[in-house]
Amino acid sequence: MAERENILREELIKIGKRLKEQRLVVARSGNLSSRIDENNILITATGSSLGDLKAEDIIQVDLTKDTDAAGKKLSTEFPLHSLIYKTFTPKTIIHCHPPLINGYFSVYSNLKVLTFESKLYLGDVPVVEQETPSITKPELVIDALKINNLAVIKNHGVVAIGENFIEALYLIDTLEEAVRVAGIARLFNKGMLDEFDKQLKESLSEKDTAFEMFSREHIQKLVDLVNQDEFIAEKGKDSDLTLKLAIKLDGANSAYKFIFEKGKITKLEFDEDTPFVISAPHHVWELIFLGKLDPFVATTQGKMKLKGDLGKLSRWYVPFSRLFELFKQVKIK
Repeated sequence: MAERENILREELIKIGKRLKEQRLVVARSGNLSSRIDENNILITATGSSLGDLKAEDIIQVDLTKDTDAAGKKLSTEFPLHSLIYKTFTPKTIIHCHPPLINGYFSVYSNLKVLTFESKLYLGDVPVVEQETPSITKPELVIDALKINNLAVIKNHGVVAIGENFIEALYLIDTLEEAVRVAGIARLFNKGMLDEFDKQLKESLSEKDTAFEMFSREHIQKLVDLVNQDEFIAEKGKDSDLTLKLAIKLDGANSAYKFIFEKGKITKLEFDEDTPFVISAPHHVWELIFLGKLDPFVATTQGKMKLKGDLGKLSRWYVPFSRLFELFKQVKIK
């Protein structure tokens, strides 16, 4: 464990310097942590400067022993880090205060995403309200991280989780760039409307009937909505949306296989003999069917598993995005 701990300390120091170089942290703001093993983590000390970390600024803590944290100069956000590690299985956490993100979300409650990259890797970034300088309601951040691996804490900063520091940093970096793009676009046209986004969000009126999630009736209703939708028909024909795609609930014996031909689902079968299979646990599918989690984002962030090449599926991003919008039009029990 000592060798791994030393490697992780070097990674903490390295990512701290990178955050400072990219102006995502200043002075003594922000905190970092990394999982050593199932029970132990490394976390930056209170008052430390992430851009100039030293070995003594990084503290080892056993999460299974409440007394182990006593007397250590832990970051004020240690309770949040601890709860994240106890709830999820990330190996790293970055909490920092990016200036553009903080400025944007002090004015707006949601992000106007304008690029395909931001839509694919960020989706809808949840925004958490807090009333104090430090995070005193970590349970709200936990709820947000169930939807996205990146969460904004309004008037405070961001929290990102990942399998490694680069993965978490890229999420923050992408959001900072998305905010920059949104700001520049508003300078060009303050009254702009994203017609692409508008089209994707047009939907059929909700029906009163609620279905058991992943029942045959539920999936058949989705198929009917897809085949009735003019936007999917048009974009599916233009992009030659012809493929076999299956969706599966983790633990289920079979999957639902959709056979698309030029934007129409011509056949529904019950197996996963297909080049593309999307699978996820029950709670993730529930978030997707409720419209709280974008499937593309869930896949890029590892909340869903994809058998097949995401790059190939991305060529049909427009009709599939519309398809996923239709998911939430069918009520689930």
